[in-house]
Amino acid sequence: MAILPIDDGRYGTDEMKAVFGGQNKIDCQVLIEAAVASAQGEIGMIPRRAASAIRRAARPGAVPARRVAALEAKRDHDTAALVEALGRICPEHARPWIHYGLTSNDLVDTSNSMLMRDAMNIMYPKAAKLASVLADMAARYADVPAVGRTHGQHASIVSFGLKFANWAAEMAAHMDRMGEMKGRVLVCKTLGVVGTGSLMGRRAPDVQRRVARALGLRPIMVATQIVPRERYAEYVFGAALIGATLEKIAVEIRNLQRTEIGEVAESFRKGQMGSSAVPVKRNPIKSERITSLARILKGQIGISMDNIPLWHERDLSNSANERFVIPTVSILADEMLRTMLRVVQNLSVDTGRIRGNLGATGGQIFAEFVLEAMIRKGVPRITAYEAVQRVAFEASRTGTPYDEAIKSDKTISAILDPREVDRIFDPARHLGASARIISGVGRMVRGRVRRRASF
Repeated sequence: MAILPIDDGRYGTDEMKAVFGGQNKIDCQVLIEAAVASAQGEIGMIPRRAASAIRRAARPGAVPARRVAALEAKRDHDTAALVEALGRICPEHARPWIHYGLTSNDLVDTSNSMLMRDAMNIMYPKAAKLASVLADMAARYADVPAVGRTHGQHASIVSFGLKFANWAAEMAAHMDRMGEMKGRVLVCKTLGVVGTGSLMGRRAPDVQRRVARALGLRPIMVATQIVPRERYAEYVFGAALIGATLEKIAVEIRNLQRTEIGEVAESFRKGQMGSSAVPVKRNPIKSERITSLARILKGQIGISMDNIPLWHERDLSNSANERFVIPTVSILADEMLRTMLRVVQNLSVDTGRIRGNLGATGGQIFAEFVLEAMIRKGVPRITAYEAVQRVAFEASRTGTPYDEAIKSDKTISAILDPREVDRIFDPARHLGASARIISGVGRMVRGRVRRRASF
């Protein structure tokens, strides 16, 4: 019976959920046993005949999850159950050498690395695609003047495309972080009970190096019984940071879709219902979903930090919660990437409403540029500031358009003639370096995507 919305199909891609399925984790651990036996056989640590037999038996699907679960119910130890199940399909002469020199967390932590690697292989292309789509939208709307808002108030003119450029640059940064994370997070650990190599002796690092190479991981330099949980915290934080960026985009889309702003809107397909009670509602539900899931995602950071200071060479206080945290952050971050891609690719942008909103304050959004023009004429900043503010507040009180108020004010009109004022009130003149910035972001994103076509 499905209980969580991840289980019943509401959230999470099938591809990502398959990574964290019970059988896949067991398959990863079986492959680790095969790689360890092979490495030990190659250097003469265990009989080559036994190593070959273990390698032949330890194939994906050879140890069914249901068999491990049945044995775990009896042994009350999941790794011991897996080793026992593997032993049952190996010839008798090979059984003593299964799991030789290993401890449970050699399998658990190394398989976690394999799962996190596969998860990032799924997320990375989505992040790259989203960065590219956002960069394209930045270029498309680079020349569209829009209201720039600070503190929720109209502040100055911004290129509408600059919004997308900011987001594109951050998604490219997430691509970089995933690439940089590989060497620290995706590690192989086969150094036994307390990290000494134990039964494998001085050759333990040689075994670990061979196993890491076979599994496509990096050998950890030093560990206790476990991989240091700083590595896992970095993975969780990286996923949460992606979620926070997606939430930032979602919050802006939600605000811009407000009825009184109306500059963008999520797609609304035929037959869709926005409200069970109000037929005209077109709610930004996908962006709201991203915001909601981000709260769960970010909430996992504290847990992963708490898992760092374990007792001595390790205790078990991290184990149960990691069974939730690692799959949860992976599945939710991937779900949020997929959802945001759909939102952005189908986003409706109303350029007419964007331009119309520039006039919502009666032209007072141009106050910054009036101030600058007066300063250029030699008026001290504070004198110019007070004049611009005085006229603006009086215009708001009387409902006078700001450009008219400027032209009729004796102090300012003595400094700026009507033609100068008209030029100031042309929004296209105030995009600054937006086109250059957006172009630079586009080149950077395209370069990142080309250089790192895959994770």
